[in-house]
This record gives sequence, C-alpha cells and structure tokens, in this order.
Amino acid sequence: MPVRHGLSFLSISITLTIMDFTDYFKGKKVTVMGLGLLGRGVGDAAYIAEAGAAEVIVTDLKTAEELKESAAQLQQDDNVTLVLGEHRKEDFEDRDFILVGAGVPMDSPYLEHARTAGVVLKQSAALFAELSGVPIIGVTGTRGKSTVTQMIHHTLSIATGEQIILGGNVRGVSNLQLLKVAGEDSLAVMELDSWQLQGFGWAGISPQIAVFTNFMEDHMNYYHGDMNAYFLDKANIFKNQESTGVCITTPEVFERAKQTDIKLAQEVVLADSSVLPEDCLLAMPGEHNRLNAALAYEALKATSLSDEMIFEGLASFPGVEGRLQFVKTVNNVRIYNDNNATTPQATVAALEALDLGNKNIVLIAGGADKGIDVSQLTAAIAQHCKKVILIPGTGSDALLAAANTNGNISILPVENLEQAIEEARLAAENADIILFSPAFASFGQYKNEYERNDEFMSLVSEL
Repeated sequence: MPVRHGLSFLSISITLTIMDFTDYFKGKKVTVMGLGLLGRGVGDAAYIAEAGAAEVIVTDLKTAEELKESAAQLQQDDNVTLVLGEHRKEDFEDRDFILVGAGVPMDSPYLEHARTAGVVLKQSAALFAELSGVPIIGVTGTRGKSTVTQMIHHTLSIATGEQIILGGNVRGVSNLQLLKVAGEDSLAVMELDSWQLQGFGWAGISPQIAVFTNFMEDHMNYYHGDMNAYFLDKANIFKNQESTGVCITTPEVFERAKQTDIKLAQEVVLADSSVLPEDCLLAMPGEHNRLNAALAYEALKATSLSDEMIFEGLASFPGVEGRLQFVKTVNNVRIYNDNNATTPQATVAALEALDLGNKNIVLIAGGADKGIDVSQLTAAIAQHCKKVILIPGTGSDALLAAANTNGNISILPVENLEQAIEEARLAAENADIILFSPAFASFGQYKNEYERNDEFMSLVSEL
C-alpha cells in the first residue's frame, strides 16, 4: 500500500511467483454476457473455459455474422456454447455466476432475472482484482483517465524495470487473461470506466490507490439523464477503500463526493496543476494535460517513487494514441488525432489546448449523439476554428442545428471521414492545424471508436 502508510510498493525486490487461479473456475457453470468485437469478451470466456469450467455459455445480442471473428476463437472449446443474436432467460439461472460485459443496461431484464434466481453478477476487471489480490492503482474520470493511467504505467515501468500489469478499459486486453501474469509481488495499473466500476461495487471492493480525474456530463443516453447514477458508479473507485487507501482527485470531485452518503475513511489528496513545478516538461499540450500529470504525480508519490523518477517518467511519456496525439506535418499543416474525444467538453479542451489565439484550426468532428448539450462546443468553435468539417451522425445534426444560430461558424457536412480529410486539407493553409476531435460517439458509422481511430490513422498515413 502507499508509503505514507508505512509500506512502499517499490521497496520490494520483485521476485515474481505466478499464482494459479484455475481452482476457482473448475467445475463452475458460467454465463458470459457480451462477447463483443474488441477481444476482451473472447479472452475472458477463453480463460474461464481453459481453467476448467464445466459449462460456459456466451451470449450476445449481436448476430453470429456480426461476431464471426470473435466466435471463431471459441468454437474449438467443447465446454463453450454460443448463443448469439439473442439472450435466453434460462441462461441466467442455475449458474455459479454471470460475467457481465461493460455497458449492459442497468435495467436489463436478464440481469434482474439472474438476481431473482440468486445468481451472482461479476465483471472481469473486478474479478481480476478479487482473485489476484495484487495492489491496484485504479483511474477513472469522465476525461483524462486513459492518459493518467498510461502516464502512471509508463513511469512505473521505467522506474522499476519490471513488468507492471496494465488492465481495465484497455483496447484488446482481457482482464481475466491477466491472471496468467499476476504474481505475488505484482502491481497493476487499471483504467476503469463507470461500467467496470459497477463490478467493483457488486464485489464491495476498491483499488488501493484511486484516482478520480474529473466528473462531467457523459453517457447520458445510458444513464437516462441521471448524473447522480453516473457519479455513484464512478464513486465505486473509492467507496470501499480501507483506511490505508489513498484517493487522489480534484476539489470539484471531492465536493460532489461529500454530497453522497459515502463515508471517506481513507486519505484524500486534492490535486491541481500547481503541484507540478514550472520546469516540469510534458510532451502533450494543454492545461488539462498538466492536470492529468499532476494527478499521476500524486498517485506515483503514493508508491514512494522519488520526484526525480516521477518527473523523468512524465517528461518521456509520449502520449496516448487518439488523445490529442500529434500525428504528422504535411505542407506545414500539423495534424492531430483526438479520436477518443467523444464528448463536446473533450473537444473544447482540445481546441483550447491547440489554439494560440490566431483561430487557425480546421476541426473534423461528428458522430452519434450521447444526449449532451453542445452549446459550450459551439461557443468554442466560434472562438477557435476557421472551419468545421462534419462527418454524419445524430450528434452532427444537433451541432449543425446549434451552429446555424451563430453566423461566425463555417460548417461543411460531408459523407465520410475520407472526404472530411480531403476537405480539411483544402481549407488548411500554411501553419494551420487539422484537428480530428469528434465530440460524439462512433456508433452508427463504426463498430466502435477504435475502428474510427484506425481509419483516420490509415487515411492520414497516406498523405
């Protein structure tokens, strides 16, 4: 646990003894709800089957054709049954537990059926934490959680020279597969979204070090406009911390936490960008990234890492793909990929970070509406952008309608991302910036945000 409570993560000379968790799964009947397209569900189901579960039912509302690649990876397992294109109530009863995928609706009748039948609900990130027992630095927040997670993991990896486990909401990473590398002296850094933190709440656990970056409007389509329900899911990151735990957050999040019924027995550290010295160098632009670095700094201090090691790690951190990532310069026009900006507020932060006051940004935005107000974004566009290129989506329609009331905004709707890049290049002049920062979700046009990211990077690579 944290050094300020008498035990240092990094004072341990790591001799990794891999632990065996297969006994937990042997003979069990498990339903995996959500196979998905990203490899997480496949990896989780494969681990459970390989560990000796008697019967694994994998069920997903997507069809066999939609999940063809994922399903093919499980068809050789004799103890796995695929139920695709539907859910069946009988698959949610007489089970040892249901492994619930991220984003399953809170009011799912199938989960309610499982609860009524006395079946335990679990989620893979929390189950990894339960079984492994390794110390975890968990990071959540509406924005910045990926960057802070990767900052912490990068710095710890450099400082220790050891394999630090990286999990949670990480592309293609099955949390149960991480049990294969978990040892008695392991340390894990986990990015945890609100859905994964539902699982921590079900299990009644929290990470030893919790980082809560910020709290803003997001996923209102999922939470039906209930910001309190969204916050309470997020709050599971610190809700069940022991007195030896540390919760690192901002004053704004802390004030909101005090308005709940959650009792805070752990140490709470409030951070802002002022905790970093002025000469602390970062590769990523923007005041919001200095705040991200400040939160990472406080988390790393809690592991007993020295300031010298922390600042060295932060300075060498290159950033995360799709998060205000500098891609390349073409004809003296800089191109940035901010694909993972899936809320209007995230795009506002990107505009503020890149604009030096000369309104030289050509913004590519658009996608599926998440039920979030766009007025702040339209104001930022009027202040920072010379032109906006909009790819299709319900969010794009909402932004276009709002922008039509502001004569200072030039918006061009296009049919796809390829056309958007072509139009952005035509609009961008010497020393301008092309910023891809969608402000909305990817569904509708893409299977997920990663597919959108990959298409953008592929198109830009050809320039």
